Amino acid sequence: MQPDAARRARKLRQALRPVVVPTLAVIALFVVWELGVRAFGIPEYILPAPTQIYAATMEAWEVMLRHTGSTLTTILLGFVISIIISLPLAVLVTSSPNVAHAVYPILVLIQSIPKVALAPILVLALGAGEASRVTVTFLVAFFPLVISTATGLLAAPPELIELSRSLRASRFQQLFLVRLPYSVPFVFSGLKLAMTFSVVGAVVGEFVAADQGLGYQIMSATAFFRTSLAFGALLILSFLGIVLFQAVVVVERVFFPWAAQEERA
Repeated sequence: MQPDAARRARKLRQALRPVVVPTLAVIALFVVWELGVRAFGIPEYILPAPTQIYAATMEAWEVMLRHTGSTLTTILLGFVISIIISLPLAVLVTSSPNVAHAVYPILVLIQSIPKVALAPILVLALGAGEASRVTVTFLVAFFPLVISTATGLLAAPPELIELSRSLRASRFQQLFLVRLPYSVPFVFSGLKLAMTFSVVGAVVGEFVAADQGLGYQIMSATAFFRTSLAFGALLILSFLGIVLFQAVVVVERVFFPWAAQEERA
């Protein structure tokens, strides 16, 4: 019984370590932050203490909740559109070397344009509403997903491709029975990056033209030296990014556990 109990305790510690260690590190960071601000007497408008940030955020929690909902909507819309466009585009790019040579330069050109510089032009073209912010989010998020998916589609072992051809599988069957299953770990790597970049893109869009959202709240709060409220919006934004990233991880582990194990390996 004792060896079994020790083994279960060891497995429990191993399972909890990825959660406990980062949580303790974050708590330690906030404690040092709080003590440092109080010890050096730093004014709140320069660097507020965590307790001041919490108090200011709770005081305006209804407003912050509304801004969080707006930003979350923009993130998810941009992320979903990036999936809808990126996956077929990756299949198209890998379908032929000529297509790849034609499409890749355009993708690199789009990616090389700073989105902060592009956002005002999109506002002029699409207006200052949700469409421009979602477009910026999509443009930031789609490139890593295209590249990761295309890499996965091309990484299928040549012997499997030759085996499928020997069995007279069509190109369509090769894609869905060999290339796509093999590319799942690559796709989820791209999805994780795309989700992270979607948060960045949403904030960039809100910085340029918005009347709501956490990015707008940060701009508005700093304009009136309400630094605690700006930090509160920033921390909520960070927490939102972590939760959305972990949501992609959970989907991968639940529906494609073999891919998650291969990716960790």
